[in-house]
Amino acid sequence: MFADISSFTYWSSQHSPIEVFTLLESLFYEFDSIANDMDVYKLSTVGDCYIACAGVPHPQNDHAIVLTQFAERCRQKANELLVRLSPKLDTDDLGIRIGIHSGPVTAGVLRGDTPRFDLFGDTINTAARIESTGKPNCIHLSEQTAQLIIQGGMGDWLIPREDGVKAKGKGELKTYWLRGAEDVDPQDMV
Repeated sequence: MFADISSFTYWSSQHSPIEVFTLLESLFYEFDSIANDMDVYKLSTVGDCYIACAGVPHPQNDHAIVLTQFAERCRQKANELLVRLSPKLDTDDLGIRIGIHSGPVTAGVLRGDTPRFDLFGDTINTAARIESTGKPNCIHLSEQTAQLIIQGGMGDWLIPREDGVKAKGKGELKTYWLRGAEDVDPQDMV
């Protein structure tokens, strides 16, 4: 899962470094708390992007459902937090954009001056593409993740995206929106 703050680049150019830190620290703290509650693994943060996964490092048969539930809780918490911080940080124009893809990965520790655990493979690239082609305050799912959700009996969570998504390096992808994005009319999600 990749979660990114929409309109962050412009917003951060208009705010001090301590304000940028305050926003990111507040948001990522909340996401970490949710991850700990749900047995979701936070892989890393890069700028305003939060990267998490389920089923790694310990396999989970229902990883797609768990990660989708995690994403929805993060989306709700982000919206609450942005409203709460708005008087101090002027966050009205910000939103969270989330993308999820399921597939094989390889895990390992990159050695060097600052060794760290990371995941590798096309699944990571595709998750980033799913996020970047999404919309603010929506959770965007790949076809592979949607199929796992359907197999888990939760197909009513999904709204097929009618237009194909052209993702850099991937071509056209069939994707889905997660129902429950109360901030967006379902008609606007197709």
